[in-house]
Amino acid sequence: MKVDKKELRDRIRAEKRQLAQDDLRRLSLSVINRLAGHPRFVAARTVMLYHSLTDEVDTRLLLNEIRDKLVLLPKVTGEGTMELRVYTGPGDLRVGAYGIMEPVGRLFTDYSDIDLAVIPGMAFDKSGNRLGRGKGYYDRFLPAIKDKYKIGVCFPFQYLNTIPVEPTDIPVDEVIC
Repeated sequence: MKVDKKELRDRIRAEKRQLAQDDLRRLSLSVINRLAGHPRFVAARTVMLYHSLTDEVDTRLLLNEIRDKLVLLPKVTGEGTMELRVYTGPGDLRVGAYGIMEPVGRLFTDYSDIDLAVIPGMAFDKSGNRLGRGKGYYDRFLPAIKDKYKIGVCFPFQYLNTIPVEPTDIPVDEVIC
């Protein structure tokens, strides 16, 4: 039986709700430690991250510890569109679309300088395919950085054998869970 994207998102959301915030934080710490020690992350000078929602791998555990890299965070600019802004600290953040903390730092447009992009998702599969939240922000943005090394981060229950994909989906190069 083939599962559609909406059913899969609903299933993942239900699994997330079963976990206490302490459990999500503990799982996040494991993922973030692996990411922070990853050779691609260590070598990167410019890193695209994301400011996590409460049910995502908690990037806040890493954001304010980074001292030797230029950190970029996405900011929603319209229906299905986002841009990257430079992040220099918590003072750079304001509540944006969907209650997500978004950067107000300077606009970053030189995508060729990005060494590593860390990408959230509702689910990833063993081929690096990504299932997003369904609004298409990353689907529209990822073509701009398709040649950059992308690491998807997720909790273990979000890492599946296969997920439904579209011909236009851009997979990540690696998944850490």
